[in-house]
Amino acid sequence: MPPFERHLFSCLNARTPDDPRGSCTAHGGERLAEVAREEVHRLGLKGKVRANKAGCLDACGHGPVCVVYPEAVWYAPRTDEDMREIVASHLRDGCPVERLIIPGYAAKKATPEAP
Repeated sequence: MPPFERHLFSCLNARTPDDPRGSCTAHGGERLAEVAREEVHRLGLKGKVRANKAGCLDACGHGPVCVVYPEAVWYAPRTDEDMREIVASHLRDGCPVERLIIPGYAAKKATPEAP
């Protein structure tokens, strides 16, 4: 079986309520991860796309967060509809959802190393 075309990791880290960075789980991350999995199945992407739960992605202040590979695009979805849009537009169609990308978390293009 060939590798997945795209892989989505949703942070489900749970911090203590007094942690100033917040928590993806406390902000609905678990629900959004479930929506992603449901959409992957509904759109017939199983086998092409993988939606996984992840531990801390170290972007707590933006939570809930997810990241899509191989493009390394970081998102901060807030609603079920945001996550459905990420799955349809980015995972299925290959078009990142610009309005949901976390500022400063855009993927950097690789540059060739000097000899």
